[in-house]
Amino acid sequence: MEKLDLHGVRHHEVDLMVENFIFLNQEEIPLTIICGGSSKMVELVKKVLDRTGSEYLEGKGLDFGRVTVIKI
Repeated sequence: MEKLDLHGVRHHEVDLMVENFIFLNQEEIPLTIICGGSSKMVELVKKVLDRTGSEYLEGKGLDFGRVTVIKI
């Protein structure tokens, strides 16, 4: 499973990084995006995934900050 770790990435870089990651790795579904504990980062990732029509699961509880892309 391919992973994108956004720790240390600035908010303005997220859009392009996530879009490139999902399209370059679309044959490797499911994909994992690690956002860390930042609610803002999770929202930015979800915004990109919604815009691209991707389906995803959002981690809850101890898995908060993890987004798993299941369909592009």
